[in-house]
Amino acid sequence: MCGRFALTATPDQTAAFLGLAELEEFPARYNIAPTQPILMAIAGVPRAPGSNLPDRQPMLVRWGLIPAWVKDTREFPLLFNARSEGAIEKASFKTAMRHRRALVPASGFYEWRQSGGKKGQPYWIRPKHGGLVAFAGLIETYAEPGGSEMDTGAILTVNANAAIAHIHDRMPVVIDIRDFARWLDCRTLEPRDVAGLLRPAPLDFFEAIPVSDLVNKVANTGPEIQERGEIGPEPEKATRKKPGADDSQMTLF
Repeated sequence: MCGRFALTATPDQTAAFLGLAELEEFPARYNIAPTQPILMAIAGVPRAPGSNLPDRQPMLVRWGLIPAWVKDTREFPLLFNARSEGAIEKASFKTAMRHRRALVPASGFYEWRQSGGKKGQPYWIRPKHGGLVAFAGLIETYAEPGGSEMDTGAILTVNANAAIAHIHDRMPVVIDIRDFARWLDCRTLEPRDVAGLLRPAPLDFFEAIPVSDLVNKVANTGPEIQERGEIGPEPEKATRKKPGADDSQMTLF
């Protein structure tokens, strides 16, 4: 899964990577969490023949997709990830898969490895050669009962490759820059036509760096959360002895 990620590139770098005309200024974000606003890019209105302007447009959406048919959001789970294997058929995602596929720019993501006797070890997982990546995203516009609309989104995930599987069994789908136009083309390409893009990243694409548990708290938003760090074993809890108890004797209590 992908429950935290970062976008630390400048607006100009991000716009150039996604093929956007421009982006408004935004700060580096080191600890993006579900329910927060995230940047996505979608296919825009086709340009006139001969135009050299990009035909993609940015959108700011709430990370946590809400399908249009939901009646009460309080009783609906937070869909910040979508399993790519069933997204074409699943009611929550099939409309977005057909009509609103998007790109989510990121500098990398965080994942936690769980093991017995230790707290979860967080990892900062970033492109081995630096730069930005684009996760496969979905967008759904939700109309609230009061009449206002809210753009919401999710990140598609896939089974992790062998380089990441020892940390977690899922990872975000990465769309190669050569496939941006194909993934975003919801006018002429059906979901089945882009299903082949929903695959794990190559084995040597990411590097995983262990970091401290600062990333666990959403309030921690500085670059220090990406510094290398190891989580030690949890301290054993002290057990209270009854008066007169002898360590050499067994007890039922």
